[in-house]
Amino acid sequence: MKAVQFKSHGDRDVLEYSEFSDPDVDRDEVLVDVKAGALNHLDIWTRRGLPGIDLDMPHIPGSDAAGVVEEVGEDVTRFEPGDRVCVIAGKSSGNDEFSRKGDPTLAPDFHIIGEHVRGVHSEYAALPEANLAPVPEGVDWETAAAAPLVFQTAWRMLRDRGDLKAGESVLVLGASGGVGHAAVQVADHAGAEVFATASSEEKLSYAEELGADHTINYEEEDFASEIRDLTDGRGVDMVVDHVGAQTWQSSLKSLAKGGRVVTCGATTGGNPETDINRIFWNQLSVIGSTMATPGQAEEALELVWDGTFEPRIRETLPMSEASRAHELLENREGFGKVVVIPDSEQ
Repeated sequence: MKAVQFKSHGDRDVLEYSEFSDPDVDRDEVLVDVKAGALNHLDIWTRRGLPGIDLDMPHIPGSDAAGVVEEVGEDVTRFEPGDRVCVIAGKSSGNDEFSRKGDPTLAPDFHIIGEHVRGVHSEYAALPEANLAPVPEGVDWETAAAAPLVFQTAWRMLRDRGDLKAGESVLVLGASGGVGHAAVQVADHAGAEVFATASSEEKLSYAEELGADHTINYEEEDFASEIRDLTDGRGVDMVVDHVGAQTWQSSLKSLAKGGRVVTCGATTGGNPETDINRIFWNQLSVIGSTMATPGQAEEALELVWDGTFEPRIRETLPMSEASRAHELLENREGFGKVVVIPDSEQ
């Protein structure tokens, strides 16, 4: 088969689309004929190299994909050949107390397909059946590939970890990105008043279409000051910050007393300066969130499949143009997700 891969960490020029050994299928695994994959910022960091993660090379990136079941291992009970499926990328052994209590994201061995182990931007992928969810007929492959990681992440962040309630106010940073545009929709669905930031009027217009009540161009305005003006000095109940060092201080400044900032990433750096005085005096909460449980993921995906949530696609490219796909994310070009299709499916 052919796969996107890299033999060493580096810039986009380390990526190639070339022959790779066909995957073996273990007893509890499903062989998926991949019809579409999708990129996340995680793919950028994995390609560049993450501290403490020593990958088997060559590495296939990609945490999002969808396709048709080609073959199943003898212990598989949930799927059979011909089924339509998508990837739920978070996994653990399932043998620890956290997994038994239904939250594998807290397990010491929790890891992510495409980040810690080989991913799914390839013609075929062998995956544990626990890492697959069914995709209904009528859902196109681009949607099925683009939705899982960002919508499960946003769902867990806002609804489960952040405990968002109807009537509260939420500021979503980077609303044009994958998690950002999903978070806008989840917050709107929850009945919150949604504030969103992006870098252009076109991106802000898309955010409004997806449910943002107020938009702020962070290239032209200080979003913390703008939030104070828009809320008569109160601030918002929640900030969704996956940007990191560049926005952290302003995120804290944007919160009302007793507010909370929820984070799932740090695309501009993971070691920001922080105002501890502001945190304790205003009794703020800082909440981390990673991926989702399988149940949370399927709850979010049901709302994608029925059309309540819409993963926006900024561009669809063949996997042989993986370098360009990475460039779109790195340069923040467009709104929503970047999808890649195996060249054999073109």
